Amino acid sequence: MNYLDNILFAILLAAGVGYFVTNVKKIIRNINLGRDINRSDRSSERWANMALIALGQSKMVKRPIAGVLHIIVYAGFIIINLEVLEIIIDGLIGTHRVFSFLGMFYDALIGSFEILALLVLIAVIIFLARRNVIKLKRFVSSDLKGWPKSDANYILYFEVVLMSLFLLMNAADYHLQNVSGGFGHYIQAGSFPVSQYLAPLFDGMNNALVALLERAFWWIHVTGILVFLNYLYFSKHLHILLAFPNTYYADLNPKGQFDNLASVTAEVKLMMDPNADPYAVPAVDENAVPSKFGASDVQDLNWVQLLNAYTCTECGRCTSSCPANQTGKKLSPRKIMMDTRDRLQEVGKNIDANKGVFIPDNKALLNDYITPEELWACTSCNACVEECPVNISPLSIIMDMRRYLVMEQSAAPMSLNAMMTNIENNGAPWQYNQQDRLNWKNEN
Repeated sequence: MNYLDNILFAILLAAGVGYFVTNVKKIIRNINLGRDINRSDRSSERWANMALIALGQSKMVKRPIAGVLHIIVYAGFIIINLEVLEIIIDGLIGTHRVFSFLGMFYDALIGSFEILALLVLIAVIIFLARRNVIKLKRFVSSDLKGWPKSDANYILYFEVVLMSLFLLMNAADYHLQNVSGGFGHYIQAGSFPVSQYLAPLFDGMNNALVALLERAFWWIHVTGILVFLNYLYFSKHLHILLAFPNTYYADLNPKGQFDNLASVTAEVKLMMDPNADPYAVPAVDENAVPSKFGASDVQDLNWVQLLNAYTCTECGRCTSSCPANQTGKKLSPRKIMMDTRDRLQEVGKNIDANKGVFIPDNKALLNDYITPEELWACTSCNACVEECPVNISPLSIIMDMRRYLVMEQSAAPMSLNAMMTNIENNGAPWQYNQQDRLNWKNEN
């Protein structure tokens, strides 16, 4: 590799990493649009959660076939990309297989990379078949039409191309290493348990042509890695990066335990205090912005919920386990997360277009993306939260939006309004006077 190649590589690397960093800053800004919430407690449990669920993939294997295949792809992504470090050094200073001085350890590394690459190829082909040939139900739902369906396939195609280029690059390298008398800088280095069987493709070719092909595979592979890195911003596959903070900041409270609004709690305590003056006028800060009960748009959700939205991989485990969805209701927990992310992206673009300031666009998450019908279909059973492999909570978003409908718009369903009226008038959900509650025992 000459100096011009080094310069071109440095420019390509800087552009790819720079664009990625720019988009990461946008994601962080968008997540920080959410309300503040303290998730700094119980740090040891949070680290354990991240290690077990994000790194250890413990919830993935609850569905063994998909779980094992995902672990293969995940391990391949993490381990094979250690090779990227060598590629970067080679590209910047013009060396070839700079870590080859590690000897047998290097041979073992390259050999393991190749075996993993083959396993990743097999796993990805099975994933493609599950989506496009077998057409598993959770992958052909109405909420996965258009871009979400294409996105899922694009990332799998990316994996096929990157792994194939890696093996072809090694096959050409192996061929040139074994040329009689040697060829150029292609020294004996590495072990090639898979690509050695691809090397015969280059038999009979001019050695200079094989070297040209090896360099072409190398450059396309490098470019593909950088394109893949920047594609993550536009893809559901942000979970590759965000699964770790998402599992760390997940809610550690028992499932089903909901938060209380501090303002409402204070009001109730005041009402129950026998020493409180019911006619006292509370001090009012004229500059304070009245707080909204619940959430109607993404800015009303907390930052962890927005992190959840970006982390969602659209696997559909939540929706496939949702009893409301199974009985034909409109609710899909996966769609709740996708809609939240889409609206957050729309708000982010609005801020970008208006030089850092959000200009009201007469749209909101509620009604424009998520309908009340979807929200009220939820039974709050927590099945979606239990099933999510990265601890996302669609239920928390549903409950905050239902809270807005009830407390801000008085738009609860008739049956719920009747129950709340009965509680207010009778002290119980039933339409009976307190004196009549035990009449049933006198009936024959």
